[in-house]
Amino acid sequence: MESFTYTIKCEIGIHARPAAMLVKQTQSYTSEVILSAQGKRANAKKLLAVLKLGVSKEVKVTVTLEGPDEAKEAQILEQYFQKNL
Repeated sequence: MESFTYTIKCEIGIHARPAAMLVKQTQSYTSEVILSAQGKRANAKKLLAVLKLGVSKEVKVTVTLEGPDEAKEAQILEQYFQKNL
């Protein structure tokens, strides 16, 4: 299991467009990807689940990956968060 924590810097948080882009990013991952924020958890491969988290700017999100390529995918996803969220 690999995980990292990231504080959202995007002005609008993880709403419609950023959530859709995140889901698109994780769709090809072989690992399970779970987002945790504000006491809630969501499968990052499902748009509605990500939107239900209601993550806004300055909220800390913990991303956990579990699967055969978790280390590589965690590194790629952390870079994605830094560039886009």
